[in-house]
Amino acid sequence: MKIQGKMFLWLGVFILAMAVLYGVWSKEPAGTTALFLAFGLSVMIGYYLAFTARRVDAMAQDNKEADVADEAGEVGFFSPHSWQPLSLAIGGALAFLGVAIGWWLLYFSVPLILIGIFGWVFEYYRGESQNQ
Repeated sequence: MKIQGKMFLWLGVFILAMAVLYGVWSKEPAGTTALFLAFGLSVMIGYYLAFTARRVDAMAQDNKEADVADEAGEVGFFSPHSWQPLSLAIGGALAFLGVAIGWWLLYFSVPLILIGIFGWVFEYYRGESQNQ
């Protein structure tokens, strides 16, 4: 995690330099403010990662002699196929379309979104007694 913290801190230095250069050159307040906010966010993330890296064990990316296989392991379980993202996508598209066309379209989109979320959360749930 040390390398990620350093990357974000160096990115913050770069964004700060670009914010000062952009602010002096363009005299445009909105873009300058956005760049200074991006600098602040980058420094916060970099500080958090550097702060956390001191308290956890060194990972493979912190070792210059490490191989790719050193971080190998179980990543997690990923569903090979699922219809739930399709329900969420259609419901989300209808919800955003409802903002442009009319709020009445939310009556059709909210059930699709809820069905998709409920189905995704409980897709592989088979009950408490069957997990043993």
